[in-house]
Amino acid sequence: MSKSHDSSHFLKTYRTLSEVLVDRQLASLGDAYVNFVYSLALSEKKKRPQGAKVKGGPLAEALRKAGLREMLPSRIDKHVLSDAAEAVVVYAWLHELLTLEESVQTIVESENSLDGFERLLRKAKEEIRNSGLFEVPH
Repeated sequence: MSKSHDSSHFLKTYRTLSEVLVDRQLASLGDAYVNFVYSLALSEKKKRPQGAKVKGGPLAEALRKAGLREMLPSRIDKHVLSDAAEAVVVYAWLHELLTLEESVQTIVESENSLDGFERLLRKAKEEIRNSGLFEVPH
């Protein structure tokens, strides 16, 4: 079995990162992926299997700190912000711009989950920018 994952058969084409950030279906997949990444990171830190759900507040704050908030409509709540964070992380993974291992390691090496997700979102944003898939503001 190939190590790469071909998401082209179900992932729609986006013209901007803003379109990725507001895609609710992508955010739904991102929710599962981000929780998996976080659970693996906690398992590694605690040296035993852990299952955890990431709270929306830290994800929303990490999105702001990573400089992605300005790409979203002005009047949205923290739930929508956390959905946007989940969407961009899974988008980067689906396009093989960030690996699962890289994502987990970013969280493990961070002081806390807020810092870890901010770093992960910055990496995703940078990798998407460098990929040339579409223009991403600095």
